[in-house]
Parts: sequence; C-alpha cells; structure tokens
Amino acid sequence: MTILEMFEQSGILTLLGMGVVFGFLVILVLFMNLVAWIIRLLGWDKDEQESSGSTAAGAASSAAGGAAVVAAITAAVNEYRKTHQ
Repeated sequence: MTILEMFEQSGILTLLGMGVVFGFLVILVLFMNLVAWIIRLLGWDKDEQESSGSTAAGAASSAAGGAAVVAAITAAVNEYRKTHQ
C-alpha cells in the first residue's frame, strides 16, 4: 500500500466519521425539538407557582432573595479583603 493510497483511505474515513457525527447531531437536535414540542403541548413546562396564580409574589420573593445573596457576597468579599491584605 502506497502513501497516496493511505492518504486516500484516511480521507475517506475522516469524511465518513465526520458525516456520522453530523448525522447524529442532526438527529439529536430534531429529537430535542420534538421533546420540547411535546412538553409544551402537554403543559409540563409551567412552574407550580405560575399555575397557582402567585407569580407576582414569587417574583417579589425572588428579587428579595437575590438582594440578600448580593449582600452576602459583598460582605464575604469585604471580609476576605480585610483578612488578606
């Protein structure tokens, strides 16, 4: 087997491998879109808070929780800077 034949065979195998991977990814994307469509169709994508009607209260508590997290991170960074200078 000559080098030219080996390069030809390796090129064919490379293209075949890339084609298989591309085909798998296309099938994966199609399947994921199908599953997302089925989930939306069945209504499984809604949170329990949304279905109970307390979205405004949930958003307010989430914002308050976010502010508490930011305050805790700020305090931790300040404490770290005090002890490591």
